[in-house]
Amino acid sequence: MVVTSTEEPLLGGPPTEAARPPLYERLVGRLYADAGRRRLVDWLAPVLITLIAGILRFANLGQPHALVFDETYYVKDSWSQWNLGYPATWPDGADESFVAGDTNVFTTMGSFVVHPPLGRMLIGLGMFLTGADSSAGWRLATAVFGTALVLLVYLVAKTLTSSTVFASVAGGLMAIDGLAIVMSRVALLDVFLAFFVLLGIWFVILDRKTHAARFRTPAAGGAPWGPVRWNRPWLLAAGAALGAASAVKWSGLYVIAAVGLYVVVSDALLRRRAGVAMWPTDAAFRQGAVSFLLLVPAAAVVYLASWTGWLTTTGGWARDAADAHPATGFLGWVPLALQSLWDYHRQIYDFHVGLTSPHSYASPAWQWPLLVRPTSMYYHQDAFGEAGCGAVNGCVQNIYSMPNPLLWWAGVAAVLWIAYRFVRTRDARLAVVLVGAGATYLPWLLYPERTIFEFYTIAILPFMVLAVTFALRDVAGLARAATAPAATVGEDVPGAAVATDVPGASVASVASVASVASVASVASVASVERRRTGQRIVLVFLALVLATAIFWYPVLTAMPVPYDFWRAHNWLPSWI
Repeated sequence: MVVTSTEEPLLGGPPTEAARPPLYERLVGRLYADAGRRRLVDWLAPVLITLIAGILRFANLGQPHALVFDETYYVKDSWSQWNLGYPATWPDGADESFVAGDTNVFTTMGSFVVHPPLGRMLIGLGMFLTGADSSAGWRLATAVFGTALVLLVYLVAKTLTSSTVFASVAGGLMAIDGLAIVMSRVALLDVFLAFFVLLGIWFVILDRKTHAARFRTPAAGGAPWGPVRWNRPWLLAAGAALGAASAVKWSGLYVIAAVGLYVVVSDALLRRRAGVAMWPTDAAFRQGAVSFLLLVPAAAVVYLASWTGWLTTTGGWARDAADAHPATGFLGWVPLALQSLWDYHRQIYDFHVGLTSPHSYASPAWQWPLLVRPTSMYYHQDAFGEAGCGAVNGCVQNIYSMPNPLLWWAGVAAVLWIAYRFVRTRDARLAVVLVGAGATYLPWLLYPERTIFEFYTIAILPFMVLAVTFALRDVAGLARAATAPAATVGEDVPGAAVATDVPGASVASVASVASVASVASVASVASVERRRTGQRIVLVFLALVLATAIFWYPVLTAMPVPYDFWRAHNWLPSWI
């Protein structure tokens, strides 16, 4: 019988000395000594984390029954688009009518909307299923995708490390983060963007794992060229997912570019490792061309498909823009509908690059790491005795797009830490997290004058959470060599697994053999006392993050709280 362990505990590993192992290691050892119990935990962990995330996002989802912040645009545009195939204009006073239940007062005149249709399609679907007069229905789609985003963080973490503990910490942190909760409870587009971006990155990780397995055997005699692989379904899926991200907001295009560069570079390194003589040219021009054809056209098809409603109707904004001045010459064959769509995109681009109107909650990208100006999306105050308020100084209801401050600042430090670790170790698992974080943050620095908001960071947050989890794993003491120059994404480091061919060997005996066999590798990482101290630090940090999440939850979800309690959350002068 062959039994292989792929679990990579977050908080340490087998003892390196004769001293008594830390409590965490003893508990994990007992938990995984039984194969059936291990399988149960591996299934139960993501279910429980997703359930907790769903409760935090769906509880009292319809509160407040008001169009919150930019819901005034997205909810009404989504509903008119669902009915007409394109967003339409609304008469004056439409917000009040809509909230009162008169939801069909839109006109048939196309409205200039500056984001692609997919996010509005999803919001409109939720409204169709529950009724457009339901504020919970307005937010149904974002709550579903926000909950799914937590599960996706878990799956990405599990794919990277094969560790249930690591994945549970990452998923758990995402489940209780304030920004992730808020953006799942308001009908804005950003949680869809975050979901599809992370989905695309997950598919890239899966592609990397399967593609790398084909380069285990070195090229014979230093062959000049390596194989060109067309059979990469995960890369095709990544293109579709990132096309969907771009069909929500154009910032998904930056991720497509970053992923394309990552794929070419990682393919080049695989070829060099396999002994391909012309590995740079081979990866860039031979496999690179194929990878481009797998990634980009799939994204383009999904993106264009999101415009089907606009293309198949006649009332949308700029729908007939090309009729008066159609293209001639080389582009004369392009259908007028697509020419009009191009003109519409030109108008959208001009709007975005010229958007500099002041806003009290605007926050340029350089401020985001410091958490200077989160966005207050809804604020309502009642005096003592009004609406059941029993607080002398009144009561407040607030929706504040505040990430968990401790987790956020730790995330900023963790991204810098894993960047340093990557330079030292070339661990491909860290590289993919850095690619995601960089692609979702760095482009915003190019527009310092543009009106943007801190809640855009929901797309960055999953990668910060993954970075924090990697950093916590380092603090706690590594269970096995976390990095190796030749390691690929999700690849087990040699020596991490233990097998036995002894007939009738029990799981417990295999675990014992694994413990003995791994002493030498773990001893070089940290002593038992070092791991014990590190694990205590990690547990204290996680406890503080949880306590902070509980403290902030009422202010994130429009729960009525005393004014003085609300004021206690304004840790910085700009947090108002």
